[in-house]
Amino acid sequence: MHKRLVTAALCVSALVVVPGASAKEITVKGWNKAPGPRSFDTLKVSTFGPASAKTVLVLIPGTLGGRGNFALVGKELAAKVPGLQVWSMDRRSNQLEDTSAFEAVLKGTKTPKQALDYYVGWLTDPTITPHYQPPDVSTLSFAADWGMAVQMEDARRVVLAAKAKGKRVILGGHSLGASATVAYASWDFAGRPGYRDLDGLMLIDGGLKRSFGGTDAAIKDLDGKLAAIRKAPFADLLKLGIPWGTGVLAELGAVAALKDPKSPSIAQAFPLLPAALKAPGAATNEGQFGYAFDASTSPAALRLIQVRAGALGADGNWVDGEVTPIQNLAQLFGREPGNSVEWFFPSRLSLDTQAASPLTMTADAKKLGLRLKYGSALNLPIYAIQTSLTKGGVLAGAKRLIAGSKIRRLPAADRVLVNAEKTNSHLDPITAAPKTSAFLKTSIPWLRRVIGG
Repeated sequence: MHKRLVTAALCVSALVVVPGASAKEITVKGWNKAPGPRSFDTLKVSTFGPASAKTVLVLIPGTLGGRGNFALVGKELAAKVPGLQVWSMDRRSNQLEDTSAFEAVLKGTKTPKQALDYYVGWLTDPTITPHYQPPDVSTLSFAADWGMAVQMEDARRVVLAAKAKGKRVILGGHSLGASATVAYASWDFAGRPGYRDLDGLMLIDGGLKRSFGGTDAAIKDLDGKLAAIRKAPFADLLKLGIPWGTGVLAELGAVAALKDPKSPSIAQAFPLLPAALKAPGAATNEGQFGYAFDASTSPAALRLIQVRAGALGADGNWVDGEVTPIQNLAQLFGREPGNSVEWFFPSRLSLDTQAASPLTMTADAKKLGLRLKYGSALNLPIYAIQTSLTKGGVLAGAKRLIAGSKIRRLPAADRVLVNAEKTNSHLDPITAAPKTSAFLKTSIPWLRRVIGG
């Protein structure tokens, strides 16, 4: 079984070099037994650093994330850690996006206003044509089963592709991607423990063992939640009535901030923009974008995609002054190919992650088809960093993971836990400037030790 998986995972092909990003885009053949058409089995991965590196750090994005989440830190880590290559992966749900108009803006063949009209302008002005044709969600019912089992099997194909030719693999992720990292290490892949594929775990503001709060009690009304996901398989973070709305608005704001930062905001007067996101008074494209996603002004509904960047100036321009330059966030949200905003996030994955939190085979875990068998056997070096999001939950969860596994027997230097809650919001570890990045300053020494060891 293992040899056949390795052969399948090695079906990797180079796609394109992204200008100015020091990245190559490759594809990896995903799990061919996942629900849905086989066309979704193709997984896109961004790679940073030399192919000759003997260690690969594979990173999994969080809720509403994509492989672009790690474009900035991937480049930095590969440059600062000798012998390291970084891979960041999409989920199969990222294939549902139509980024053509955003790509045209970045190439200079469309304006940000034309992109706005293409994606959302037609919702209020039906005469706009051509325009975005969102997929009919009623034809995507199979996505209601795109939960943790699919994420694990897809991630394993990426891990095994990274391991080709004897390479070592460190697995990590941001937010829910960090939860997936712990689940992978504990997963039973037809009798083979997931941790045997790995040489280290990197948890960027996420994890299991109650990292996101709550208790180990059974999920209330699990059957009702599963039924709701059957009807609406994708998350609608801003409650706009369209699951793709949050991702499109985030990317729209980003490309406008990138290509025309000082012009008056194209988004402020648009009816679809929630009032809570609108800057008071006139603002530039960059100013409106910063106001919407900076933790000091962004609404609680967007806490999963917030940074600490600065403040809106009296003239409507954005003024940087904290850990993340607002253009860094724009580079990730507006990156093409490979943005960092997932337009169609499968809600089943959140539910499964909640059930996986105890890291044991509870009744809920069994019902959802989880395979969390080896949590107590983990013996891998671990790095974890927390921000203000979970109010201490991430490091508390990491400590519970360590105490309940063989990780506790490793040297203290292999167990690095970083508390950045006073300076970082949830996205800052992956968006901060290198000189202000608590993540880069602490993860680079840990990676060098793991690779050297």
